[in-house]
Amino acid sequence: MEKIIQLSERQEKIVEIVKRNEPITSEAIANKLNLTRATLRPDLAILTMSGILDARPKVGYFHTGKTNLTFISDKIKEIKVDEVKSVPVVTDESTSIYDAIVLMFLEDVGSIYVTNNGFLSGVVSRKDFLKSALGGMDLTKMPIGMIMTRMPNIVVIDVEDSLLNAAIRLIDHEIDSLPVVEEVGQEEKNYKVIGRITKTTITRLFVELGRND
Repeated sequence: MEKIIQLSERQEKIVEIVKRNEPITSEAIANKLNLTRATLRPDLAILTMSGILDARPKVGYFHTGKTNLTFISDKIKEIKVDEVKSVPVVTDESTSIYDAIVLMFLEDVGSIYVTNNGFLSGVVSRKDFLKSALGGMDLTKMPIGMIMTRMPNIVVIDVEDSLLNAAIRLIDHEIDSLPVVEEVGQEEKNYKVIGRITKTTITRLFVELGRND
């Protein structure tokens, strides 16, 4: 039998605040509770992932109408990124934009991680590809390195991080996926991509936990 955990007292207060003031930002919620935004991040991540709250970029949090929450709270905090990461889709900076688009659709992913000499150097999304196509570029000759978001402006996650921390980063940075990395080198930080965590990863986990008896 799964361990059923109800909302914590603070999470109940957050839900009530959102109900009365929606849409409301995380900063406004924190002010009402006399807490910092950082303190509330795990609670907001759990409430959002479980479907009780809905977060809309640049707008705030809404109550979805769901009032009951049954989930394995302790289990979610214990799960490591390494346990649920999926295989990343990776290509080199020199790959043409056209070939990268083909790769994205063949693999059916929202983002491709880009490497240089085997180390993470960038990430490119469907939105980036759309911009390049509308911009009139020669997609067969232009390398993907010309349109990607470069390091250090990429949010990453370590294999030993918890899945809850991964969810918090996805929500805080309003992104669809995180490259799971292994740090290589001491003087100069380089990252080897060894996996990925997506919103789908987290949603699938919630479904699996909900089905367990």
